[in-house]
Amino acid sequence: MNGACGASRFAAGGSGEITADEQRRLVAALARHLAARHGGAAVRTIETHISYVLLAGEAAYKLKKAIALPFVDYSTRARRRHFCDEELRLNGRLAPALYRGVVDVRGSPDDPMLDGPSPPIDHMVLMRAFDDDALLSERLARGDVAPERIDELAARVAAFHAGLPPAASGTAFGAPERVLADALENFDEIAPLVDPPWEGRVDALRRWTQAEFARCAASFAQRRRAGCVRECHGDLHLRNVALVDGVVTVFDGIEFSDELRWIDVASEVAFTAMDLCDRGRDDYAWRFLDGWFAATGDYDAAGVLRYYLVYRAMVRAKVRLLRAAQLRTGAAEREARAEAERYLVLAERLAHDVAPAVVLMHGASGAGKSTFARVLCERLGAIRLRTDVERKRMHGLAAAAASRSATGAGLYTADATQRTYDRLAALAAAIVGAGYTAVLDGTFLERARRERMRELAARLAAAFAIVDVVVPPDVLRERVARRAAAGGDPSEATLEVLERQLARAEPLAGAELACVVAIDGTTAPGDPRLDAAWARVDSMRRAARGAAP
Repeated sequence: MNGACGASRFAAGGSGEITADEQRRLVAALARHLAARHGGAAVRTIETHISYVLLAGEAAYKLKKAIALPFVDYSTRARRRHFCDEELRLNGRLAPALYRGVVDVRGSPDDPMLDGPSPPIDHMVLMRAFDDDALLSERLARGDVAPERIDELAARVAAFHAGLPPAASGTAFGAPERVLADALENFDEIAPLVDPPWEGRVDALRRWTQAEFARCAASFAQRRRAGCVRECHGDLHLRNVALVDGVVTVFDGIEFSDELRWIDVASEVAFTAMDLCDRGRDDYAWRFLDGWFAATGDYDAAGVLRYYLVYRAMVRAKVRLLRAAQLRTGAAEREARAEAERYLVLAERLAHDVAPAVVLMHGASGAGKSTFARVLCERLGAIRLRTDVERKRMHGLAAAAASRSATGAGLYTADATQRTYDRLAALAAAIVGAGYTAVLDGTFLERARRERMRELAARLAAAFAIVDVVVPPDVLRERVARRAAAGGDPSEATLEVLERQLARAEPLAGAELACVVAIDGTTAPGDPRLDAAWARVDSMRRAARGAAP
């Protein structure tokens, strides 16, 4: 069909269905039309496997390809319109400032227009454009993502998840059998694509996935009943996160597949964490998880986290292997295959990096335990539990909320404190049972509370360590006074509380001393002089499982 016949077909109100070839011509013509519409500025076209994006000045126009693939069907104009509307709805939840509307394309493939009386021939999502340099993936590559941005991302994702309704009980979303089928489907597609040296290793990962699923099956079912399966973003990696107007913004969620979007929130955050690990930032992966756990209190997710981390790495390996198969030969094919093998190596590491341990932070209020505990989590790949945060959560308060409890009253009665430590013990047991290290961030000034956690570790065949944060009393007093005056911290310790702690603390002694790693609490958290202390804690926990220190 030539251009003139194509124009007459659309003008005459024919089938209205554009072909893939006509759509490619449409994209070229739209680039010319948009250049004129936006004052003659050059229009850049980006092609992905399922869409075209035309960047014109401060606007971005996203056109869905007229294709039908196993995982997406954009084959009709009606379907493309539907998914444009869905993209607007879904991404408006996280990035309302970026998504502006749906634009009808009129005219013909060779002479398109965005206005006029003629019927639409296609549709585009209109977005606000931003520089590629704003993507967190690009910023991370050049070392330009501050730790606070990871905290911001974690808080934003946690708040997003908290506001989502759970999947209806009658749906199959998140059902254990579906969770396993999705993972095994990856292996079925990967098996014929890997090079012979990888065949045995991929088979081993498949067997690990089946064994891990058997261990987690009850947890998957319980989490589904508890409402943890929700209509998530679905594609939460760093290329879909940008710094826009100084705000961390998540965009480009999956609109074309209910199954890929209605997932356990643990699967969502595992994708982000896996992507950070793949980019060489395990520390940021665990900082992100630490922020999300603290905000949501969903520590049950630790029980299925490893399964989802490996699953996400295998999905990425599959995508790169499929791309390599399409390319067949050449440098691009070799690059795609190398990327796939990198994801397979990551999947192996995530599957087998198991180091269950209980690590206590020890020291009076103001010692800096929470700051050092977070560094420890980033260094070890651990999950932090804070008494200050969990105490308030048990009473329905946000972490930074002021309870206005008097010393020894309200949230701080002996009974409330005991229940707080009971909760920490229960959460720690679940975390350790999943093969992770639990870092317990409290004062632990009483020997009985330390002994209880040591016995817990022994019962679970896990390592046990105490990180003793040593700070002179006058520095503690100055820090506590300053923090109390500023407010907004999970800790509500006052100078009165601190003096009681100093008077009643039971010093580390006897068999405890063999488990202690002491650090100077006046040292900056990132000071290299602390590296030896962190390495010793890591050595202690790995030695307990028979690994090389």
